[in-house]
Amino acid sequence: MVSQELKNKLREVPHQPGVYLMKDRLNSIIYVGKARDLKKRLSSYFTPSRKTRANLKTRALMDSIHDFDIHIVRNEQESLLLEGKLIKDYRPRYNVAFRDDKRFLHVKVKLSDPYPRFVPVRTRKEDGSRYFGPFPHSTALHDTLNWINRRLGLRVCRPVNPGEVDYKHCNADIIRNCSAPCIGRISQEEYLERVEEACVILEGKGKKAIFDEIMTEMQAAAEALDFEKAATLRDVLENLRKTLSPTRQFSRGRGVPTTVKPTEDLADLGEALGLDGPPRVMECFDISNVSSNHIVASMVRFTNGQPDNQNYRRYRIRTVKGQDDFASMAEVVYRRYSRILRENVSEETEHSQESLIESQRRLASEGKAKIILPDLVIVDGGKGQLSSAFKQLRALGLQELPIIGLAKQFEEVFFPGESESLRISHDRGALKLLQRIRDEAHRFANGYNELLYRKRMKESLLDDAPGMSPRRKALLLKKFGSLAKIKGATPEEIGTIPGISEKFAEGLLKFLA
Repeated sequence: MVSQELKNKLREVPHQPGVYLMKDRLNSIIYVGKARDLKKRLSSYFTPSRKTRANLKTRALMDSIHDFDIHIVRNEQESLLLEGKLIKDYRPRYNVAFRDDKRFLHVKVKLSDPYPRFVPVRTRKEDGSRYFGPFPHSTALHDTLNWINRRLGLRVCRPVNPGEVDYKHCNADIIRNCSAPCIGRISQEEYLERVEEACVILEGKGKKAIFDEIMTEMQAAAEALDFEKAATLRDVLENLRKTLSPTRQFSRGRGVPTTVKPTEDLADLGEALGLDGPPRVMECFDISNVSSNHIVASMVRFTNGQPDNQNYRRYRIRTVKGQDDFASMAEVVYRRYSRILRENVSEETEHSQESLIESQRRLASEGKAKIILPDLVIVDGGKGQLSSAFKQLRALGLQELPIIGLAKQFEEVFFPGESESLRISHDRGALKLLQRIRDEAHRFANGYNELLYRKRMKESLLDDAPGMSPRRKALLLKKFGSLAKIKGATPEEIGTIPGISEKFAEGLLKFLA
C-alpha cells in the first residue's frame, strides 16, 4: 500500500523531464531513472496493475520503494547525462547500466594546430584545446561529426601538420570529403574559417537555419523521387537535433539541479538539534574495516549544506589492532582535532583567558585560523562510537564542541551522556541533510578502502615470485613504491638494491611480465 505521505508527494511532481532517485526504508538510494514526464513515470511505480505485469526484478524494486527524490532538467538529453552521473556516484543495486567508469563523449579541437581537426574524446584536459559537450548520444555525435567534416571539407587524418607525403596516402580528397589544405588546395586562412564555422555549429548557434536548410533539401529530394537522399537527410537532421540539444555538464557537488534546499535544511537542523544557529560547517566521520588488514576512516566536510570536497580527509588507522570501531573512531577524531589545535596555536591563544572553543571561534572570525573548527561533528554510529569520539574531544579541551552520533538502523540521533535518542521525521530537511553527509562519508571511506585493497592485491603478486623473501619485497617496495614502478624498472636499477642481484632482477621482471 502507498502511504498517504507518498501520495501527497506524488501530487506535487511536475509534468517535466528529469531524473528520479528511489529510496528504501533506510533512505539508501536503490534505483536511479530518467523520464520525459516525471509525474507519469513515478505514478506508474505505484500502480497495482503494473506490478502484476512486471518481472521479478521490477517487483522487488517496487516492494522496496519507501521514498523518492527528483531532479528537474531542461530536456531528455540532460536527463540522460544526469542519470549516468548519479548512477556512477551512488551505484544503486537495481541499476546495471552506467556503473562502469566510461564517460560521455566531448569533441576536442586544438585551434593552435596549423590545420585543426575535430576529435571525439571522453575526458577534458587542461591542454589548451577547445572542448564541446558532453554529448549523451554517441552514435548521433559520430554521424554529426562526419556530416560536418564532409560539409566543410575538414581533414580527419592524424598528422598534426600534414604535407604532400601524407596526401599521397590519403583518399579523403579523392572522394571529395576533404578540402586538402595540406597541398594548398585551399589557403590556411580559408581552412581556419571553416573550422570556426564548425565550432559555431557545435555550439548550437544558428541551428534553426541549418535545420530549415536540411528540411528544404529533404523535401526537394522527396519531390524528385530521390528517396534514398531524402532518407539520408532525414537521418542527418535527426542526429543534429540529438547532438545540438542544449545540455549542461554535471559534476559532483555542483551544478546538479535538485529538490534539496541546503539553506532551509541547515536552519531546520540547527533547530532540531537545539544549536545556537545553523551549523554552517559540519564534519562527519566514518570507519571502513572490510578486514583487519584494511581499516580506514574518512572525514567529509559540508560547508553551507554542500560538499566541500577540497577539505575531505582520509586516514589509515595506526594504533588499533583488529576490527574495533570504537577505538578506530577515537583515534581518527583525536588526530583530526589535535591537528586543528596545533595548526591554529599562537602566543595569543596560549595566554588567552577564553575557553578553547571561544578562542578558536574568534580566530576564525578574524580570519587567523588556518583550519576552521566545525559547528557540528557527526559520527556514523550509535552510543559506542559517539562516546569514544566525545572522550577524545574532552581530552583536547573541546567538550563544548557540538557532536552527535547518527545510527543508521532507525536513523536515531544520539547526544553525549544522554540515554534517549532523538528521531527526526523522515520528511524534514534536517534528517535528509544528516543522511547526505553520512552517506558521503561512507562512500569516501569505502572508496579509500577499495583503493588500498586493489593496491595490496597487486603487491601480493611479489610474494609468488621465485626467490622472493619478505625482506626483498620490503626493499623493493621501499625503493619503487608500487608494483607498476617495479615492472617499469630495468634489471640494472633493481640490482642497485643491496642484497638483490641483476640476475634475480631479470628473473623477477620476467615473472611479472
